[in-house]
Amino acid sequence: MSSVYRDAFGIPHLRADDPYELAFAQGRVTALDRAWQIEVERRRATGTSAAVLGPDAVPWDRFARQARLADTAERCLHALDGDTAAWVRAYVDGVNAGLPEGARRAPEFAAAGETAPRETTGPGVAGPDATGPDAAGPDAAGLAPGRWEPWTPMAIWLSHHILFAHFPAKLWREAVAERLGPEAVALFAADGPGTSGSNGWLVPGDRTVTGAALIAGDPHRFIEDPGFYQQIRLACPEFDVAGLAVPGVPGIAHFGHAGSVAWAITNAMADYQDLYRERLRRREGHLEALGPDGWRPCAAHVEVVEVAGESPAEVEVVETERGPVVMLGGSGPDRLGPTGADHEGPAVEGRPHENGFPDDARNRERETAWEAVSLRYPPRVRRDLGFAALPALLRAKTVADVDRALDRWAEPVNVVLAADVDGGLLHRVAGVVPVRHPDNALRIVPAWEPGHEWSGLYAPMPRRAVSGITVMANERGLAAPLGVEFAAPYRAARISRLLGGSPRWSAGEMAAVHTDTLLPGAGPLLDLLAGLDGLGPEAVRLRDRLLGWDRRMDAGGTGAAEYAAVRAEVVRRLAAHPALAALAGVDAEAPEVFRPWLALTPRVAYALEKLLTTDRLPGLDRAARADLARAALEDVTARGEATGVRWGDLHRLDPWRAVPYPAIPGATSTEAGLSGDHDCVLSTSSVPGVTHHFARGPAARYVWDLSRRDGSLWIVPFGASGVPGDPHRRDQHPLWSRGELVPVITDWDRLVEEQHDH
Repeated sequence: MSSVYRDAFGIPHLRADDPYELAFAQGRVTALDRAWQIEVERRRATGTSAAVLGPDAVPWDRFARQARLADTAERCLHALDGDTAAWVRAYVDGVNAGLPEGARRAPEFAAAGETAPRETTGPGVAGPDATGPDAAGPDAAGLAPGRWEPWTPMAIWLSHHILFAHFPAKLWREAVAERLGPEAVALFAADGPGTSGSNGWLVPGDRTVTGAALIAGDPHRFIEDPGFYQQIRLACPEFDVAGLAVPGVPGIAHFGHAGSVAWAITNAMADYQDLYRERLRRREGHLEALGPDGWRPCAAHVEVVEVAGESPAEVEVVETERGPVVMLGGSGPDRLGPTGADHEGPAVEGRPHENGFPDDARNRERETAWEAVSLRYPPRVRRDLGFAALPALLRAKTVADVDRALDRWAEPVNVVLAADVDGGLLHRVAGVVPVRHPDNALRIVPAWEPGHEWSGLYAPMPRRAVSGITVMANERGLAAPLGVEFAAPYRAARISRLLGGSPRWSAGEMAAVHTDTLLPGAGPLLDLLAGLDGLGPEAVRLRDRLLGWDRRMDAGGTGAAEYAAVRAEVVRRLAAHPALAALAGVDAEAPEVFRPWLALTPRVAYALEKLLTTDRLPGLDRAARADLARAALEDVTARGEATGVRWGDLHRLDPWRAVPYPAIPGATSTEAGLSGDHDCVLSTSSVPGVTHHFARGPAARYVWDLSRRDGSLWIVPFGASGVPGDPHRRDQHPLWSRGELVPVITDWDRLVEEQHDH
C-alpha cells in the first residue's frame, strides 16, 4: 500500500510499506506528473523520437541507434543483481500503471498523434515491422504512450549521460592538432559545448550557526521545460529520503537528504570514453574491421528511424571489437570516404553513400575499405551502469554508508560531497575510469595499433579528507588524474572566497552564494581595451565605462550589457581571423550531434581568455589583437547596440522544449532576462558571438541542513508538474529566477494526501 502527499508547491512525498511498493509509487507519480517528458526521454533513449518530434530529431535518433544505447541498457539490466533488478522493474510497473492517466492529462500526446507514424522501438530494431504498434494500444484522440520495458530507465540514464564526458572534444583536438599544430590544442581547452557550471560546497559544523554541516550547490545543465530534476520524497520503514530525482529513473541518485546523512555531486570532468579510428572492409559479403590482430568480423545491421511528416531514414549500425561505430565513412572531421593504399588489402575507388557504406550495387563482389570512428564506453564493455548504487544510497544512514554505496557507482564519473549528523564528512570521486594509453584521452587512436586497449580500471578512486570548507566546481582538483580538460578555476575560487568571508553560515544565507555574479574572467579583454590608442571619442567613452565597470553580470546592469556586446564582437572577429581560418567549417564535416563541440565561434568564445593572451598563433600577436579589439569597440559604438540596454534585456533564458511554446500555457519563446554568465558562480551560459540568450544554467538549487532536514531548501526552474495548465507547472519559476529557494517540508501533517485508486 502506498500514499501520495503534496506540499504547497505540488512536490510529491510518497509513503509505502516497502522499497518495492515505493518504487512502484515513484514510477506511477512520475507518469502522472511528467508523462510527456518521460515519453520523449524514452523515445530519445531508443532512437524513436523523430517519430513524434519530426526531422530535427533524426540526428539524435541516428546516434542513439549507432551507439547502441537501448541494447546496452538491456545488457546492463540482465547483469544486475536480483534485488536491484526487481526494484527497477517495480518502478517500471508503476510508470506503466500511471501512463494512461498521465497521457490523458498531457495535451502534447494529442498534438503529436496528428503526424506520428507507428512506433518501432527496442534493442535490435531492424525495420518498420519489427515491434508493431505501441503496447498501450491505439488512441483515436492522439498518440498513445509507449509501454516501458524493464531496461527503459537504464536507457534514459545512459541517454542523458553518454555525452557527459565530452568525447566529441577529441574530434576537435584532432582537428586543431592537424590544422594548427599540437601546441595549439591547449589554447582551446574547455569542456564544450558550452561551459560547465555545476557548483557544490560543504560547510562543516564549526562554520555554521547550528553546529551541523551544510551542503549546498546547483547542478548546471541545459534548462528544460519541464525541468530535468524532479523534487521528491521517498519514505518507507527502511528509509526516508528527500532529493532531486531524474524523471524516468528510480531513486534519488545525485542530490539527497536522508535525515541523518546528505550527499551531492558535480561532474568530475573525467575522461573515460575512447574514440578509435577504424578501417573497415566488406569481404565476401561480410564486414570486417582491422584490429591489432588483423581483420576481424564486425556486427552490422540496418535499422529504420520513423520520421513524423517525412519518409523513414535508414541507419546502418556497426560494432567492432572496440565498440559501436558512431561515425561511418570517416575517421574524424577531415577524413571522409574510402581510405588510400596504406591499408591491408586493395583499395577500391568508390564513394560511400550518406551513411558511410559503399554502394553494394557498384562494389558487389569487390573488396572495399574505408575509415570510420568507433566509441568504447564502460557501460557497454562492463554491462554496468552502476544502478546497484541507487537503492544502496536510499538506505544510507551515515557517510560510511554513502561511501560504500558509491563504490558501486559507474556512470557518469562524479565528485561527491557528503556529511552526516555525527560529524562524518566525505569528499571523493565515484565512477568507472579505464586504464589505458594516455593518447586515448587526448585524441582518436588507431584501432589497428597495439597499446590502446583497456588494461583495467583506475583504482582506488581519488579521495581527500575534508578539512574546513570544501568546494567542487568542475575545476582541476580532486579528479585531476582522471581528466584532460577542466573548467576554469574562477567559480571554485570565488565560492571559496565568499564562504571564507563569514565566520558562520546558515542555510538561508546560501542563496547569496548561489547567485553571485562577479565575472573574474573579464580581465584579459578589459586589459586589452585599456591599452588601446587611436579610438574615436564615443569609443573612448565606452572603453572608459567598461574599465570602471564592477565586473558583475547583473540583469539590471548596463555595464554588463556593454561588456557582452564588445566581447561578442571580439569573438566574431577572432573566429574570422586568418590565424584560425583552418578551423572554419570543421563542424560541417561531422555528424550533427557532435557539431556543438566542433563549431569554431563557440570554441573561440570559451577560449577567449587564452586567445587574447597567447603568442602561439602566428599572425595573432599583441598588435594584431589590439587592432581587432579596436575595430570591435568602434563597431559596437557605431551600431549603438548596447546604449541604454541592460544585461537582462539581452540575456534571456531559452529552454529546451519538446513541443513549440504556444502549446504550453503561460510560456513564451524566451523567458525573462536573468543575471549571470558562464564564469560566474551564477553560471548562466550563453554563447558569446552567437547569442546572448542562454540555455544552460542552474537546473536546480539545494541547501541540505544536517541540523534538521526541515531547515533545508530547494528550488527548480518552472515547477513540480510537467502538465500544461497545472498550477504547479510554473509556480517555482519566478522564485528560481530571483535566486530564492523554498523549504523542504518533512512534517507529514503539513502535507495534503492525494486520494487515488491503486
